[in-house]
Amino acid sequence: MEHQLGLPVLYTFRRCPYAMRARLAIVAAGLKVEVRELVLRAKPAHMLEISPKGTVPVLWLQDGTVIDESLDVMRWAVGQNFPADWLVLNAQQQQQCDEWIALLDGEFKRNLDRYKYPHRYHTESYTCDPLEHRAACEKILMQWNEVLMQQGPWLFGNKPSFVDFAILPFVRQFRIADEAWFDAVPGYEALKQWLAGFLQSDLLETAMVKYSPWQPADIPLTFPG
Repeated sequence: MEHQLGLPVLYTFRRCPYAMRARLAIVAAGLKVEVRELVLRAKPAHMLEISPKGTVPVLWLQDGTVIDESLDVMRWAVGQNFPADWLVLNAQQQQQCDEWIALLDGEFKRNLDRYKYPHRYHTESYTCDPLEHRAACEKILMQWNEVLMQQGPWLFGNKPSFVDFAILPFVRQFRIADEAWFDAVPGYEALKQWLAGFLQSDLLETAMVKYSPWQPADIPLTFPG
């Protein structure tokens, strides 16, 4: 397997929020990669060879380096070319960024999965209640709503930052679980505006362009196209 275009190769899945935030950073940094869209039930042998854990995103650099954690792909992208319109975080903001992302990837994601897919967690002795897990997510969303009310439109004020785009794909997933409820429920107005701006952005539109599932014999494609 080669880098046919002389670019890093990105294995991705369009709807996965982890892969989404990696693509957002790549777009924001003005970079290009060779894209390989997956079907999750038929993962390419090469991807599993270089990243046996089998999750997306996987970024395969020209020197053979493999980056297979979404936050690390984001860090790689902004390290190559820091987006001109992103806020450069100071030490205090960076600590807050890390705390929010840990909360998101831990408690929030755990409850989000059980809200969206409760049937996956049913056992003979336990019935997963999606509303219980939605409420747990709401407590976290309310924290971010309060921050946005005080210093929005972004989490650190007038400019977007790494943490906004690390979190927003998962807030999008939360809304998708029950859009009618989310759009009607009161109390999240600042957060809803934050999410709405993201959903309407050129950045997201570019990051969500559809690609056909990749096959080894396909002509290589670039992302962004």
